[in-house]
Amino acid sequence: MTPDIPAIQTSLREHGLDGWLLYDFHGSNPIARRLAGLDASTKLTTRRWYYLIPARGEPRGLVHRIERESLEHLPGARREYAGREQLAAELETLLDGTARLAMEYSPLCAIPYLSRVDAGTIEGIRALGIEVVSSGDLVQRFEAVWDAAALDSHRDASARLYDIKDRAFDLLAAEVRGGALTEYAVQSAMNGWFAEQRLVTDSPPVVAAAESSGNPHYLPTAERHRPIRADELVLIDLWGKLDRRGAVFADITWVAYTGRRVPDDYASAFAVARDARDAAIALVRERTRSGAPPRGWEVDRAARDVIEAAGHGEHFVHRTGHSLGEAVHGNGVHMDDYETHDERRLLAGSGFTIEPGIYFERFGVRTEVNVYVDAHDASVTGPLQEEIVALG
Repeated sequence: MTPDIPAIQTSLREHGLDGWLLYDFHGSNPIARRLAGLDASTKLTTRRWYYLIPARGEPRGLVHRIERESLEHLPGARREYAGREQLAAELETLLDGTARLAMEYSPLCAIPYLSRVDAGTIEGIRALGIEVVSSGDLVQRFEAVWDAAALDSHRDASARLYDIKDRAFDLLAAEVRGGALTEYAVQSAMNGWFAEQRLVTDSPPVVAAAESSGNPHYLPTAERHRPIRADELVLIDLWGKLDRRGAVFADITWVAYTGRRVPDDYASAFAVARDARDAAIALVRERTRSGAPPRGWEVDRAARDVIEAAGHGEHFVHRTGHSLGEAVHGNGVHMDDYETHDERRLLAGSGFTIEPGIYFERFGVRTEVNVYVDAHDASVTGPLQEEIVALG
């Protein structure tokens, strides 16, 4: 992937910016690396590099002399530096004529997922008399929007995840009463199915039974897991993408009960989470259809209001959803008015999760779906869980 320079320059002019300065040191800015087409297979970039996309004219880069080929695949001239004094002088030359630049920076770190440039580097740019503003809107448009191939890859990955979910529930239904099934055993089986489905991921799936499900980020391991017994709640959270360049993730969560009749307190908590999910989906659809897509915090608030009205506000302890991309937690807008206040709008072509949850000491429930927004509507890309699945 290389940046679409003409489209970026048009957007820069629309935003009244002189340029977008991409900067990275040793992988500190994954957004800049992806935009510059630097991935894990690329030659080493262990020194600071800069790539300026101006609102008008040819892009230009600045690289260390021992890594002079690091940006050679990008358009524009490149200057080199070696020592720190030469770096300072060359950077000033690189930025000559610019007064207002976008970088991966968020004022007061309001959106930490975007804050990828360290304070010292920002200070150095400002010392040159240049105003630094957030690149958040640019990142949304040029890093978080899917093309048709990415959407196809997401839908394909989603279908494979649902198949793995069904197989996991079948395993639970068939073997849990034998007394030897554990969270780790189910997770290990799912890992094998991921390989069969040719899905890649950054972590094994979550399999959380009984009190484990009350921990939103519980993950069983070979050293730490519990048995799964009859008449227990089991939450599974699984995410993955196709093993090909440019593929984007799907990410789902479902809840089952290893008995014939789901207890009322489990069913009631899940119903609240489901209604919160549906309220968030409805907001996204209504606003997208009206031509005024919502901001991330508004989607979170739509779900959170339902949970708070049901008296469970203190038990919903994470944001409502996150951006999806080539990383499972993408660089686009998050559905968040809790951990952060994400004011970015949902752009056409973006995908994200909606996943409200309610967590107690004894158990927890969560329902997670994926939503894709196009220019005129929004759609959920997989089945919706309406109630806890009874496996008895």
